[in-house]
Amino acid sequence: MQELWVHALEARRGEVRSRWEDLLRTERVNSPLANPDALVHLIDPTLAEIFTSLLHPSSRRKVVHAADFSAVRAKCVCGRNPYLAYFVAGEQALLEALVLAQAEGPPLDPAARDAAVQELYGVMRASARREIESFCSLCQYRSDALAHAEQTPQPQR
Repeated sequence: MQELWVHALEARRGEVRSRWEDLLRTERVNSPLANPDALVHLIDPTLAEIFTSLLHPSSRRKVVHAADFSAVRAKCVCGRNPYLAYFVAGEQALLEALVLAQAEGPPLDPAARDAAVQELYGVMRASARREIESFCSLCQYRSDALAHAEQTPQPQR
């Protein structure tokens, strides 16, 4: 992503944070840890990580295919991970800010615009995957959900 767009996102940090919190508060709370009051304090450090990763592509860890959040969501077999709603809300808030920043700037080549969006998705989803996998590794429901999945008959094709 062009440095110009990363700085435009950073300039909108307060708006992004506020929008992220608003979106997070509209999500269904599936556990006490998914309560927005328990998650909002994570937004600023997550934004710092995202901006750093966008500015320094060489520092990025494992890349996640940017086309689909379901690959990230599939990491949580029980569906109770509070980071699921957290990162969906954050991704939407950042995408909205990027679109607004691009609309206010000079005319942009569609390929460059799409590349910036895909890079934002990739960085967000890589961060989401790390956090979701980390949380799931400690989940008390993980073994129950895996055992249930193994016992559930698969449809015949």
